[in-house]
Amino acid sequence: MKSKAKAVVIGGGVVGVSTLYHLAKKGWDDVVLVERKELTSGSTWHAAGLLPLFNMSYSVGKIHQYSVQQYQELEAETGMNVGFKEVSNIRLATNQDRMDELHQYAGVAQTIGVKANFISPEEVKKLWPYCNTDGIVGALHHPEDGYIQPADLTQAFAKGARDRGAKIYRNTKVTGLQNLEDERWLVQTDKGDIECEHVISCTGNFARQTGAMVGLDIPCIPVEHQFIVTEPHPEILKRHEQGLPEMGVLRGTDGRWYMREEAGGLILGPYEKGAPACYVDGPHDESMWELFQEDLDRLMPHIENAIDRVPIFAEIGIKQVYNGAISYTPDGNPIIGPAWGKKNFWLNEGHSFGITAAGGAGWQLAEWIVEGEPSIDMLGVDPRRYGDYCTKPYLIRKNEEAYAHVFVNHFPDEERPACRPLRQAPCYDRMKALGAVFGQKFGWERPNWFAPEGVEQQDSWSFRRSGWFEYVGNECRNVQNNVGVLDMTAFAKCRISGSGADNFLSNLVANKLPERIGRIGLCHALNTRGGVHSEFTILKEAENSYYLVSAGAFQRLDHDWIFKWIPKDGSVQFEDLTGAMGVLVVAGPKSSELMHRVSRDDFSNDAFPWLSSQKTTVNMAPCTAIRMNFVGELGWEIHHPIEYQNHIFDALMKEGLDLGIKPFGIRAMESMRIEKSYRLVGTEISVEYSPYESALDRFIHTDKGEFIGRKALVEKHEQGEKNIFVTMEVHDVVDADALGNNPIYAKGKIVGRATGGAYGFRVEKSLALGLVAVECSSIGTELEMDILGRMHKVTVVTESPYDPEQKILRGVV
Repeated sequence: MKSKAKAVVIGGGVVGVSTLYHLAKKGWDDVVLVERKELTSGSTWHAAGLLPLFNMSYSVGKIHQYSVQQYQELEAETGMNVGFKEVSNIRLATNQDRMDELHQYAGVAQTIGVKANFISPEEVKKLWPYCNTDGIVGALHHPEDGYIQPADLTQAFAKGARDRGAKIYRNTKVTGLQNLEDERWLVQTDKGDIECEHVISCTGNFARQTGAMVGLDIPCIPVEHQFIVTEPHPEILKRHEQGLPEMGVLRGTDGRWYMREEAGGLILGPYEKGAPACYVDGPHDESMWELFQEDLDRLMPHIENAIDRVPIFAEIGIKQVYNGAISYTPDGNPIIGPAWGKKNFWLNEGHSFGITAAGGAGWQLAEWIVEGEPSIDMLGVDPRRYGDYCTKPYLIRKNEEAYAHVFVNHFPDEERPACRPLRQAPCYDRMKALGAVFGQKFGWERPNWFAPEGVEQQDSWSFRRSGWFEYVGNECRNVQNNVGVLDMTAFAKCRISGSGADNFLSNLVANKLPERIGRIGLCHALNTRGGVHSEFTILKEAENSYYLVSAGAFQRLDHDWIFKWIPKDGSVQFEDLTGAMGVLVVAGPKSSELMHRVSRDDFSNDAFPWLSSQKTTVNMAPCTAIRMNFVGELGWEIHHPIEYQNHIFDALMKEGLDLGIKPFGIRAMESMRIEKSYRLVGTEISVEYSPYESALDRFIHTDKGEFIGRKALVEKHEQGEKNIFVTMEVHDVVDADALGNNPIYAKGKIVGRATGGAYGFRVEKSLALGLVAVECSSIGTELEMDILGRMHKVTVVTESPYDPEQKILRGVV
């Protein structure tokens, strides 16, 4: 066995072998894979091999798209039959909500280039003659979907990797992982040690045990999944004899099952409630080719639904029931990318749809490792989207929930209930008493909207304007006319200080740092390819000391990015303040009067200008007030030691009573940020777009000196941008606004996609943000946008439809 390598992949399932193959394909022939038993002996061998292209996540959609295309090429490259069958996929809908979901997905498919078309119940019957179409209102058809043989696919990847010089060591158990002083890794095995630069964990059911070797709590725990294989049916065998094509994969979405042909019979795979997490303490040492005892009673409601939809399923006997482990994460998407706090330790874990994702996951992870960055936006699968709140008890409940929700309608405003509330700001109970209906982000409870007295504090979800629409509108108008208070304690917060702080931060971000104490700046950290990785609000607290605020959902991502670049000489210190500091936002034309009432300091426009901060008090509590907000009104963010939050909250509510103060939630903030054309990381801002494409020019200073990503950014800018950020008015809207990922057309050709949208209650218009081809970005350009299957005329409008001259925001009205 080799004692040194460029990279070591741990795990010989399809995900691990694909990762090895793609590293070798990128030109790294000095790579090895170690597998404790035999290839595919974990979960790969018992997978049903489906290749669903359907996914609401842009990141996962691109990964799945690549996989399905690449699997067809792999057979020609390696000469090995991978058992790929392009039989298509039919996803049934029995109600309007499900049709809305399919239309929203179809928009995602169009923007990434996946073929998907809608078919009628009659067309379903032609493609699947044994399907009872009663109650079906429509269906989505993926003509390029199908299935594959997982073991054959894995062996083809293995041959392709070996042909490029990679080595595979089977029956080789990893016993330890050691980070050496030179930042290389020592992979310790029962057959000898391998020293390497990179370690890639693709260990499936063993993910948490692998992570524990390096001090990581990997947010993956498997869940049991059962599927039934039947005996052959005479009618299906007859079709084969007649030379008729194999019927596509049928998905009874409201019955929560999939069905496909298998050797003249059928496979039925339900996703039931009550499927338990498994291997919660890890599999036993000798685990291989392992299945659990089947439990058909758990599946009976889904079997009965399948029989009602496909009556011939009742006419054939059961040949075998498989009940095996499938790795899960709390949101059901895999974790692909760098581990936090560990240089050159990579994760490719948590694959609940591992056969579909294996090719694309290996492709992007190899790109990331070899080139330093992924080539597509991987935010939706980045391991750092989770935090240390993901304890084992949390993962058990959330992963069981994620499994049970595979076929549940995924509304854009959906908030799943398991493990909540968990992280709570001190004002949680006060907000709840005022009618708050909460959502969660990174484990934090945040008010989404407020139910007025007499209205049930219960969310309603839809792809259209939901039951909360009216009440969110009232919140927006109150902020516009009076004053509102918003809890943003979930913000990620940290302090960067030390003699090297100035130089470090100047190199980290593309904007100039605030020069004067008390001033703030909006700053973007680019990746090495010139895309936007993170967005920080940076406050200069003192000489060589800065307070950084970023999106709460990206706490681990943003802070890990800081750690990646922070100097190792001790000249810069990092202090995480997220849990120590609370944030309350006051916004509206009466916010200045409110702040004067609760503080002895001067909050006038002259004394406290926009984009400045001051240390002050609210009643008796110390805090830092920052003159900015994300809703485009006069207002302040009040950052405070978290133990003072209720004292501050009570003072604001008491003194603001006659000013009309009311709390508002995240959904009102979202509407108002759309009216201001404010960008968000992950939607309008992405590693796939340069900051110039996101129209962040005023925050980019290539003349300030060197910073991360500058060289690539300048080169891209000289070549010219392909897309540009725009704000659009959407016309003839009845009850459905743009949600994001809506395709945008010019003369029938896709020229861009919406990144977000909402009804603007202050401007009384339906608005959307998006990126379009440069030639379509001029003010007044008329385009079209697909919203839930209906084409709408859209017009490119001036940025910031609400208060475009920023007079209200600056307090100069």
